[in-house]
Amino acid sequence: MNAIIVSAIMGVVMMFGGILFQNKSTLRLLSIAGLLILIAANLLQTYGIYTVSVDVKGLLSFERFGLFFNTICFVATLLYMLLSAKDMDEVGSYTAEYHALIFFVLTGISILTSFNSLLMLFLGVEIMTIPLFILTGADKRNLKSNEAALKYFLMGSFSTGILLMGIALVYGANGNFNLVAIRASFLGGKASFLEIGGMLLIFVAMAFKVSAAPFHFWTPDVYDGAPSVFTAFMATVVKAAGFFAFLRIFLERADVFGPTWKIILAIVIIATLLVGNITAVFQQSVKRMLAYSSIAQAGFMLFALWSMNDMAKEGLILYAVAYSLATVGIFAVLIKVKDYTFDGFNGLAKTEPMLALAATVFLLSLAGIPLTAGFFAKYFMLASVVKAGGAVWLVVVAVLFAAVSVYYYFRVIQSMYFKDGQPETAELTPGFRFMLGLVAALVILVGVAPSAVLGWFYF
Repeated sequence: MNAIIVSAIMGVVMMFGGILFQNKSTLRLLSIAGLLILIAANLLQTYGIYTVSVDVKGLLSFERFGLFFNTICFVATLLYMLLSAKDMDEVGSYTAEYHALIFFVLTGISILTSFNSLLMLFLGVEIMTIPLFILTGADKRNLKSNEAALKYFLMGSFSTGILLMGIALVYGANGNFNLVAIRASFLGGKASFLEIGGMLLIFVAMAFKVSAAPFHFWTPDVYDGAPSVFTAFMATVVKAAGFFAFLRIFLERADVFGPTWKIILAIVIIATLLVGNITAVFQQSVKRMLAYSSIAQAGFMLFALWSMNDMAKEGLILYAVAYSLATVGIFAVLIKVKDYTFDGFNGLAKTEPMLALAATVFLLSLAGIPLTAGFFAKYFMLASVVKAGGAVWLVVVAVLFAAVSVYYYFRVIQSMYFKDGQPETAELTPGFRFMLGLVAALVILVGVAPSAVLGWFYF
């Protein structure tokens, strides 16, 4: 409850901060201070030191797994702010409002990690998503940003309608929105047509939110059209939270589909890996390539739904950490490079060696190369499938697609180190260089010692 209250209050504080403080650096410091308070408040509840007492009538359930996931999201957002907060100023003149919207997104994420009712699922998804519509269209001078915002709004509204219809059908079948009560009503009986239909619609809606194929079609245009500084946030923290909500729903209710569940999920996983990786190969823009690669990463994260075991939970935690660090880092690099095409990275290693080195670390992690965080993230996901049994062929398919991803990630590395050019980059401040190096070091640290993350979860 601490995180929900503090993030909502900080959102309001940032709104009024825009009136009280005209200095943008003051607003950035206020936002960073708010994130530090938010992280501290969440840790206090995680370790049972202090929790704001609110009677939520069973609508929310605060468990260690969800609270720990909150911490990962908040820390990733803090790193994102430290790296890219200055770049928000260039998008428009509403700096305070941008920060306020990000805090409201974190409020929605805090609800999604602890909901115990389908009503709270809906509220969490909407509180998280609506501010993103605004952030996507924040660059009003750019027609691509306006187009992306409109597409995101229309497609998001459509998926919300599907989600509400699914919730209504599940309620019609069980007479309850509470997840525990729904689970209890199913025990000893066969799932009704209404419940199966409702869960299928919820599955489709959540697949849309996390950009899993064949419900991914909005992702490339929205990620490409949105200001890069906000795309970084949308593609990391928001996507990870969507998968956590996905797992929380179907961890208890996947059995309503029976054996059909594995078939549906296998089709979605393969389609997501296929569309994401193969389409990324043919992109000429690094930003658009990263948009398609985020779809491919979603395919790997779906393995947590397939396995539904302790290793899948650990894998989801590691994937959230690895993917967030690498994506926040690579988008911070992308923002500093003026030309988003592959040719725009030609010779970057000679003109800005530190920028090129950090980008290489992030790309290697996204590809899942050993000694980076992405390797163990992918390993835990695949190992969870093997542990669940009966789907070694799916692991083989995933490994083959991971090999394909190496090609398009290495295209960027090849451009930076093995091609000549004079890429135009923005000025890099010492603070930015330090933070970029820190994030790259964290990617390697988690890749060498993943127990540093998992040990904190258990202890």
